[in-house]
Amino acid sequence: MDNNAHILVVDDDRDIRQLVGDYLRQNGFRVSLAAEGREMKLALESAHIDLIVLDLMLPGEDGLSLCRNLRATPTLARMPVLMLTARGETIDRIVGLEMGADDYLPKPFEPRELLARIRNILRRARGLADPALPAGAAPRYTFRGWTLDTGLMRLTSPDEVVVSLSGAEYRLLKIFVEHPQRVLSRDQLMDFTKGRDADPFDRSIDLQISRLRQKLGDDARSPDLIKTVRNEGYVLAAPVEVAA
Repeated sequence: MDNNAHILVVDDDRDIRQLVGDYLRQNGFRVSLAAEGREMKLALESAHIDLIVLDLMLPGEDGLSLCRNLRATPTLARMPVLMLTARGETIDRIVGLEMGADDYLPKPFEPRELLARIRNILRRARGLADPALPAGAAPRYTFRGWTLDTGLMRLTSPDEVVVSLSGAEYRLLKIFVEHPQRVLSRDQLMDFTKGRDADPFDRSIDLQISRLRQKLGDDARSPDLIKTVRNEGYVLAAPVEVAA
């Protein structure tokens, strides 16, 4: 898997950039390096990138703004992003996830942990559509007038408007429609979407559910589509119909 993946590392610290790049190359990845947003955009224009390791604190346009712009660009909206956060404050990680990062890793970090996070994100990104299914056979899920087409990886509203989802949001919604009207714990959702256990202080799933509710027009104060089950987890409350 790794030999085919091209990682873009964006960090203004030259030493970290080179060390991460060398480590990933040693583990079978192709790697491009960028020191700031302009170089990142040039790299995205000149090569196919499978995942971006994006530092939060960058000169000029910071990582949060860059991530937000990726999510607003149709051709890059599902680009997997692992955000590096140098600060110890939880708020930086929360904002990064709110901007659409798939996961985060605080500095300083162990290279092996970075490698594990990258592999988990790539495995899930590449599993969005089932390659064993012939073209046109990927299931379409409908609920409350919404349609999630897993062949096209597209969410359509009851008014037939295509709603842009990040890769993490798409994976999360896919888990819910595959398990409708069933309570899923934060640990289960974390394992399904990130391939690791939930830390008691890790709010990434809660934040991604909040973002998903916004996309679905689900009232944040009193959601009736993706409901919170106190001390248990979350449930997609609507029945789901499946068509090939």
